[in-house]
Amino acid sequence: MAKRPTPARFRSHGTHKSEPLFMRVAPPFCMAPCTTVSISTLYLSRSPYLIQPLPTTSPSMAGRRSVCLLNALPPLLLLLLLLLAEGNWGGRALRLNRWDPKIWMPTEKVEPDEDSQETGTRWAVLVAGSYGYGNYRHQADVCHAYQLLKRGGLKDENIVVFMYDDIATHDLNPRPGVIINHPQGDDEYAGVPKDYTGEDVTVQNLFAVLLGDKSLLKGGSGKVVESKPNDRIFLYYSDHGGQGVLGMPNMPFLYAKDFIDVLKKKHASGTYQEMVLYVEACESGSIFEGIMPDDLNIYVTTASGPDEESWGTYCPGMEPAPPAEYITCLGDLFSVAWLEDSDTHNLKKQTIEDQYERVKVRTSNHNTYSIGSHVMVYGNESMKRELLYLYQGFDPATDKLPENKFDLDIRMGAINQREADLLFLWQRYKRSKAETEKNEILKELTQTMQHRAHLDQSIELIGMLLLGPENGPSLLNAIRPPGLPVVDDWECLKSVVVVFETQCGSLTQYGMKHMRAFANICNNGVSRTAMEEACTSACSSHTILDQWNPTIRGYSA
Repeated sequence: MAKRPTPARFRSHGTHKSEPLFMRVAPPFCMAPCTTVSISTLYLSRSPYLIQPLPTTSPSMAGRRSVCLLNALPPLLLLLLLLLAEGNWGGRALRLNRWDPKIWMPTEKVEPDEDSQETGTRWAVLVAGSYGYGNYRHQADVCHAYQLLKRGGLKDENIVVFMYDDIATHDLNPRPGVIINHPQGDDEYAGVPKDYTGEDVTVQNLFAVLLGDKSLLKGGSGKVVESKPNDRIFLYYSDHGGQGVLGMPNMPFLYAKDFIDVLKKKHASGTYQEMVLYVEACESGSIFEGIMPDDLNIYVTTASGPDEESWGTYCPGMEPAPPAEYITCLGDLFSVAWLEDSDTHNLKKQTIEDQYERVKVRTSNHNTYSIGSHVMVYGNESMKRELLYLYQGFDPATDKLPENKFDLDIRMGAINQREADLLFLWQRYKRSKAETEKNEILKELTQTMQHRAHLDQSIELIGMLLLGPENGPSLLNAIRPPGLPVVDDWECLKSVVVVFETQCGSLTQYGMKHMRAFANICNNGVSRTAMEEACTSACSSHTILDQWNPTIRGYSA
């Protein structure tokens, strides 16, 4: 005899292992004869039509109610009784206390609710890749990110922080022990874990943390990402960058190919479910362009495209301006865009794509791009439909949000990240009172400008010596088509950087802009010997000061 269809289907949210995924109510003619049982012992049979009593131990009288399952009992009334039931079978509580009042038709698609996506542990790795008070904004960004995640429920044991930690107690900080990331913002520094600070903020330690390999660590707290297959990882980085590289306060730079290899290794280990990366740096898109696979379950957002700068904001003399006593930028345009967006939204109702669309507009300075950049996406773009709280957590205070604390719709004053240190030095000089101090700042500013000019002129001369006066400039500055990495031979790129720094001095955070020129030298098949000869000719008469001597500072590769 053919089974009759079930008259209604009900959706069950976030079911316990002992609960059925669907509740199917039997038609009256399929009911068992009149039976007296404890409601606390009822369960839904594997059969889609029968409701049966469970074998039980002797439940207390307080938990018992007698029910006669009459053939004429309306199905919805029986369902209501079941939903009120609580029982105990084999020591496991069976609770049907989460239900959807809507009756779903058999042809309707049943979507999982937000909680059904949440499994495993959230992990976060936060990296400020610079040092010095002129780079205040990078550590401010990272401290703000920590507070956001902490409010979202992430535990300190699952948040790993990299920052030089020389800002909060710096002599120039007008609020000792305090770091702010917005002109009217609160302290973001309090409680931030000091996992990897000072000399321990290195590429090697970052890779060890991501891989969960304590044997590779040198210094630091020893905390690593000990993730499991169902866990999710959020990584946020803020600093300077260049074509194919990200800065670190201790040499060498982070090279794109090495980073992608670590991500591949992490994926191969099967120790995470999904990962989201937010990267703030000049040319940050070049870290992933042409080399980031889309099958690692990793979604990446970068502050800028492969060939454009990122921007500092909340800077002196700009709008919105920092408090009058500050002489440095408080944040970065992309970073404050996503951080303040997360601060002012319920992340259980916002997808990754929702945030991307808003941050893209704000980072472009509302589609002007005159002072702004193109936010880029790489990796597994299908993840953009996921809810943000799966990575950044959920702050209960955002459940019923008041009006936004900050105005997110205004245009932002901003400065190219590579010029921010000059702004800082000029502000110091302008505000200095003592003549001796003023002269020292002027000397530092002058030497900084001279080293910048030396780098620019040396690269131009080297290009001419290697590639000829007619083709040299155009070949050095050539931009590869979309979908191609900045360089084909990454070891060649590192070698060229070492040769240059040996003869001409450290690149510095400003000189990272010339990484494209070094990449193009490799792409044009120039040998190491030819590069050495050109660098010697271009820089032999230049005196390298200690602050830009790679044997003291360390090599960038």
